[in-house]
Amino acid sequence: MSKKKITLDDIFNDDEFGLLESKAKVSNIKSEEERLIDSFQEINAFYQKNNREPKADVFVVSERSLGVVLKELRKNNKKIEILKPYDTYDLLGNVIVEINSIDDILNDDEFGLLDTDDTLEIFKLKNVPSSKDREETDFVARRKPIKEKEFASYETAFKKVHQELREGKRKLNEFKDVEQNLEQGKYYLLDGLLLFLEKDGIEDRQIKDRIRKDGRTKIIFENGTESNMYYRSLAKALYVNGRIVSDTDSEAENELFKNANIANEEDLETGWIYILKSKSTNKSISEIKDLYKIGFSKVDVRDRIKNAAKEPTYLMAEVHIVSTYKCYNVNPHKFEQLLHRFFAEVCLNIDIHDDKGRRITPREWFVVPLPIIDKVIELILSGEIVEYKYDVYKKLIMKREI
Repeated sequence: MSKKKITLDDIFNDDEFGLLESKAKVSNIKSEEERLIDSFQEINAFYQKNNREPKADVFVVSERSLGVVLKELRKNNKKIEILKPYDTYDLLGNVIVEINSIDDILNDDEFGLLDTDDTLEIFKLKNVPSSKDREETDFVARRKPIKEKEFASYETAFKKVHQELREGKRKLNEFKDVEQNLEQGKYYLLDGLLLFLEKDGIEDRQIKDRIRKDGRTKIIFENGTESNMYYRSLAKALYVNGRIVSDTDSEAENELFKNANIANEEDLETGWIYILKSKSTNKSISEIKDLYKIGFSKVDVRDRIKNAAKEPTYLMAEVHIVSTYKCYNVNPHKFEQLLHRFFAEVCLNIDIHDDKGRRITPREWFVVPLPIIDKVIELILSGEIVEYKYDVYKKLIMKREI
């Protein structure tokens, strides 16, 4: 009996278990575009969790790296174009079409507004820098290196500020209210770089029909350069991507005390320190003994508390004015910082919801006997508070051990 000749077709047709079936290999290597999308989705996830975009100037490495990536993405139109379909929270803004010619303008005319025979000369702008360009020029072009010997003392100070930030003696706070927060002799963080505002250069400048305070500053940067940019330009830059470096506790105390209540004809009445008691009928509040709100108001306290029942800071209830102190030359922010630090252990820890359901934690209510509060305010205004501390258990103001 002769054997049947086996052909390749026979072999393929007899592959009962599909051993000869081949599958295309799927590469695990991501394309550059896929990696770009993945990195942006991490930024989206951060925003979804924190309800804000990541910042590039914080000390948390994971957030800082996302903030740096986002900052760079915003500069790259090609990447923005790729990522726009994934930009759930509008973090990238709009794609900016680069205009280099009349053809670019016509091609970008989405609504046909330029379909006209009129001259197109109006689009031929030459040598006209944008306001952004002017600001960047003011900020960058005026920087110049400082001689090594001159920078030595500044460098030591910058290192000390970094150390105090690491140790928690200083903090990075949001920059706002330029009139109060942009002062010479203070430190700031701008685009991740520490700077020292040595001179604010403020003077009255006539701009058309009004007077505006502005002038050339003297700014020292931690990278060994200095700038004389305008005071207002610095403020704008800090609003966009800057932070205030807080004073240390001792600096805040010294500044608060050096002028407080030394009244003369030129002194400035800065407001009132007040003590309030809540009229809340909420048992979780009304049953707390010795609960008082201590704060600072620039306006008459009676005007300040008119809408107390609608404001979470007043525990959504009417309040009773216990006492008020008129003050001169007192920085309200520094006063509140000092007061809150002194009574930190007895600060009321409670969440209040406003009429829109938003949760707020008031920080100016303290559980402490009234005579103690009166004495502490007296010590603050005299400057002696630095020598004392509050003993929570004994409910006494005690001398600090030296």
